[in-house]
Amino acid sequence: MDSAPKDSPQNTAPAFSPDALSGNQVFRLAHWLSDAVNSVRIRLARRWKFDPQTVVYQGYGSTSQVRVLGRVLLTQKPLPGSKADHAARNGNQNVRGWRAFTSVPLQFTDVEISIGDVVTHVRADRGGLIDTEVDVRLSPGWHTAILRAEGTEPAEALIHVIAPDVKFGIVSDIDDTVMVTALPRPFLALWNTFVLSERARMATPGMAVLLDRLTVEYPDAPVVYLSTGPWNAAPTLARFLSRNMYPAGALLLTDWGLTQDRWFRSGQDHKLRNLERLAKEFPDMRWLLIGDNGQHDEAIYSRFAQDNPDKVAAIAIRQLSISESVFAGGHSEDGDHTTSRVPWIYSPDGAGIAKQLAMLGVLQR
Repeated sequence: MDSAPKDSPQNTAPAFSPDALSGNQVFRLAHWLSDAVNSVRIRLARRWKFDPQTVVYQGYGSTSQVRVLGRVLLTQKPLPGSKADHAARNGNQNVRGWRAFTSVPLQFTDVEISIGDVVTHVRADRGGLIDTEVDVRLSPGWHTAILRAEGTEPAEALIHVIAPDVKFGIVSDIDDTVMVTALPRPFLALWNTFVLSERARMATPGMAVLLDRLTVEYPDAPVVYLSTGPWNAAPTLARFLSRNMYPAGALLLTDWGLTQDRWFRSGQDHKLRNLERLAKEFPDMRWLLIGDNGQHDEAIYSRFAQDNPDKVAAIAIRQLSISESVFAGGHSEDGDHTTSRVPWIYSPDGAGIAKQLAMLGVLQR
């Protein structure tokens, strides 16, 4: 999580200082402009009666340390009694993609996290994100973390605590793996992300059944959905996964735009960094890595498996169809993995992956 300086002003237009950020003058100016634009958005949102809200995401952890995820935003709540309010209360939203980006992040906001008797105070980063580790002794199973930011109602985040003897976990990509999106092509990315309604998105054939079978055979296994998608889309993705009967799991997403040291966040670095983090957090875990051949999953998983062959049970790659490949701007060729110490699986759908996992002994026949 990006850390803020102790004296960072909250929700006010920043005064530009050349020494405030590292990098060349253009990069520092871009940061200043980004913060200034966000400050204007905050003022406008408050004028339009947007309310501060702490949005929480499912976390995970061990019996001694858990990862807590959330975000502090200014959001426009539906009018009480309206159709939108009724849909929100019943989980029946059908939201156009652009609406997920109307919320305004509250930067560097103080947040209190309570897990049982343990209370921790952290600060949201420049994107309003909370991504922190809390040292706490918990029994295996499901627990609740309560997040409170100033001016917001307390929000409860589910935390899946993994027992020390659990040795199998599941990491799955989202775009074109569990959900057909064809995201890499720029105009389609804009259409799918900002225009398409969430109920128009399609589940990949057989993938929900595959993941359900895996969680039935490995009921204590952690499930992690690792994607380069933005945190703004997290509520939409969570509803999609639930609606299509995918097992509950932690979402590990990212944000677009400037970081402290680069112009754009690297999706590949984001995925590899989180895989390496999972390997450190659960040193005895072997992971089934599920992705597709439309982006960079093969290269990312291959690199991770080369460095950590004892931490990968298998790599399953969903092959895009010809039409999906065209929309996605092409696909990678199936690599030569004859020298790999990790088994690789290729199939166009979940049923084919399940069949090959059964042949490896990962699933029962």
